[in-house]
Amino acid sequence: MSLASRNEDVHSLPARESGPCTVQLRSPYLIYFGNVPDAGHAKTGLGLIQWRRENCAGQFRSAGCQVDGGLADMSIADAAASGVGSLVIGVASEGGSIPDAWVGDLAEAARAGLDLVSGMHVRLSDFPEIAAAARASGARLIDVRTPPRKLPVGSGEKRPGRRILTVGTDCAVGKKYTALAIEREMRARGLNADFRATGQTGIMIAGSGIPMDCVVSDFLSGAAELLSPAAPDDHWDVIEGQGALSHPSFAGVSLGLLHGSQPDALVLCHDPLREVLLGTGGASHFPVIPVRDAMEQCVTFARRVNPAARFVGLSINTSMLSDTERQALLDRYERETGLPAVDPIKDGAGLIVDKILSRTGV
Repeated sequence: MSLASRNEDVHSLPARESGPCTVQLRSPYLIYFGNVPDAGHAKTGLGLIQWRRENCAGQFRSAGCQVDGGLADMSIADAAASGVGSLVIGVASEGGSIPDAWVGDLAEAARAGLDLVSGMHVRLSDFPEIAAAARASGARLIDVRTPPRKLPVGSGEKRPGRRILTVGTDCAVGKKYTALAIEREMRARGLNADFRATGQTGIMIAGSGIPMDCVVSDFLSGAAELLSPAAPDDHWDVIEGQGALSHPSFAGVSLGLLHGSQPDALVLCHDPLREVLLGTGGASHFPVIPVRDAMEQCVTFARRVNPAARFVGLSINTSMLSDTERQALLDRYERETGLPAVDPIKDGAGLIVDKILSRTGV
């Protein structure tokens, strides 16, 4: 999907026939948080700020917003006047919907000439007010969550190259951040490594990828094979995980990635303060399962297609813990699993990469 190509009607973007989607967003960005209630649902905007801070000019927050990305608050008019190129919806809501309360803001941005970038399941052009504003100004409507039209069915056949897959005990527990941190550490060591994005935020950060959560289920593992194709023996694909095998809503994409990625190495991502799975609650809430149980689930399915699959580390979100608490927690996980446990944002991914290389002899 090339952002240089435009639909003549509303400047929407066509799906690519096959192969990973590529994106070229017009920077700098205004990150749109709207009225998002918590950081867990603001992972798109927060991810862009964390990994592409140089491209982020400001943030737009509506009344009731509970997230602050640390950027300057800007109005649409201020953003247009200061040369902002794109408004990026920084929210990842369940079901990928755009609330009616946002439509006026998005249409205002399009009328001002800002490209609109969405990682939602719904299409920006489905909203008449937004489509009309884009037609009037020439703004592009960029729906990142658009998979290729032609995807293969997974074969399960082992292919050359090496692969690392991040998996989790829940959604939004750091799978993308961990994969990016591992890729950065491997590249710093001179290793041949590439981050492979599987969600809308990762695609915006990396510039390419396949949005796995909107691929038809029969083609999930095939899409993962396409995303990380055969490669030289010394090449590492660091693949962003999605969902969790234990999540009643999102286990399908997790399983498709485990089978299609055929990972040699697995890293488990976990938020130790989260007790209930994100997006569940009330009478149907589901607790987060223990770390060891999650590891056993994942490695069982990974070994179906790669008998050599092994866990090489744990990524633990310690952002809400004191230094003493977090070190004690990391030490406990290391004792319990025999694997390095790190917070990749605070500690980097060096210990995990050490473990990966010690297992492969590189």
